[in-house]
Amino acid sequence: MRNRKIAFTYYRQFLIIASCTLLLTCSPAKEKVEINLDQATWGKIESSARATEVNFMMWVGDPFINRYINNYVVPEVKARFGVEMNILSGQGGDIVALTVAQQQSGGTGEVDMVWINGETFYQLRQLTALYGPFTDKLPSSEFVDWENPFIGTDFQQPVEGYEAPWGNVQLALIYNDEKVLNPPKNRTELAEWVKQNPGKFTFATEFTGLTFLKSLLIDIAGGGDALAGDFDQDKYDKYAAELWEYINGIKPYFWKNGETFPETVAQMHQMFANTELWFTLSNNDGEVDNKIAQGLFDDNSRAYVLESGTIQNSHYLGIMNNSANKAGAMTVINFMMSPEAQLKKMQPDVWGDGTILSMDKLPQDWKEKFESIPGRTRSPKRNEIQKLALMEIAPEYMIKLNEDFRKFVIEN
Repeated sequence: MRNRKIAFTYYRQFLIIASCTLLLTCSPAKEKVEINLDQATWGKIESSARATEVNFMMWVGDPFINRYINNYVVPEVKARFGVEMNILSGQGGDIVALTVAQQQSGGTGEVDMVWINGETFYQLRQLTALYGPFTDKLPSSEFVDWENPFIGTDFQQPVEGYEAPWGNVQLALIYNDEKVLNPPKNRTELAEWVKQNPGKFTFATEFTGLTFLKSLLIDIAGGGDALAGDFDQDKYDKYAAELWEYINGIKPYFWKNGETFPETVAQMHQMFANTELWFTLSNNDGEVDNKIAQGLFDDNSRAYVLESGTIQNSHYLGIMNNSANKAGAMTVINFMMSPEAQLKKMQPDVWGDGTILSMDKLPQDWKEKFESIPGRTRSPKRNEIQKLALMEIAPEYMIKLNEDFRKFVIEN
């Protein structure tokens, strides 16, 4: 029962809720793992997790990420801690919809752990659906710099122990250097390039595309901390109007004349690989090396960051409040945050995902291992683009941008 695959469609929320409610109604209740987590030592938490199962809901759209999870994390936690992990496909709206369905039906949830950030973290907190605070109990937390604003806050929201950082990335533009000799460095140059090279640029309608739009919105607003703090409707109305004017001004020169947009970044990557597009986007500044190693991108692929900056953010692991196995989820998360698992994940030929561990807090031997990771050959160096990192803005901005992008651009 716990290994049952759950399929969702983001844009069909009603059907998701209905089907999930039916699933939960028909499934027998899971056996609860009884332990007082507030008083338990870490040793007790790990021992309570042994011989249990943990359901992990995550985005499964990248083969390298899937391989890292299925071929490394799953067998390691089984061998080390006796925890059986089951991977369920779902992200963002899927998780929120399932949460609503479970809260309506009551009882123990099907999902223990989730891969989330930003908008989803905000929505789950509104629903009081996340367990916490729990990160202070994780031994791996001692290696995290919680004062780092790119770690300790998620879309302007203090994480407050309700989600554990798993990876840190920055939005990058990826281009074909045989086709693009002088990549545009700012918003004005990008518009000029798009007009001079019709059909070779676009962006997806999902998270990566919205992150690109947020980066442009911050630039239009004045850059840096111009949109920091709580959501400001007046600021949004003013600067979003300028953003849509900018996008609509170059939209006719996009791929397919801007009459349609890719639904996923994976689709964009494939079009870039076959040179239908000369640009693609990635939320992971190191992904270009990963995709070259994967054989999807050619060696002439390069990544960079606009001089006006792009958004850097962390992605996180959360535990559902109605999980029957919080001890198991904490055990798995602690391992996924450990220096060993983070080092493996950061290898360009494994995933190339940026670590959330602080080099200043790691023991010297681990620090040396991280610093000796094979260098990026096609990706920008992290220490060079850090000064171009923009903080995520409040989640309401992303929610509004998602709605208005469809209204003022796609349907315009």
